[in-house]
Amino acid sequence: MAHNWGTSSRASRLPGNWKTIRARVIARDPLCQICRVRPSVIADHIEAMTDDHRLEALQGVCEPCHRLKTSAEANAARAANPSPGRRRPPETHPGLR
Repeated sequence: MAHNWGTSSRASRLPGNWKTIRARVIARDPLCQICRVRPSVIADHIEAMTDDHRLEALQGVCEPCHRLKTSAEANAARAANPSPGRRRPPETHPGLR
């Protein structure tokens, strides 16, 4: 299942003044802090999966860089905690127990 604002609880954990914080981050970082080419449109949490909304913990990024960063973070999280496979583990031969 895809994770997005429709399936995530992240929006409910944002502070009430998030729009102001986001505007300040984008004003502070007019260019994407990852590629340094495109304009910032997203206030991104530098450290993944945190609810630290201080200005020092946020950076302005463009949509393509944010998408790549988020994908890499999700892949790393899945690799660190893989879901069980569908295959059963091999059974030992009854005569070898």
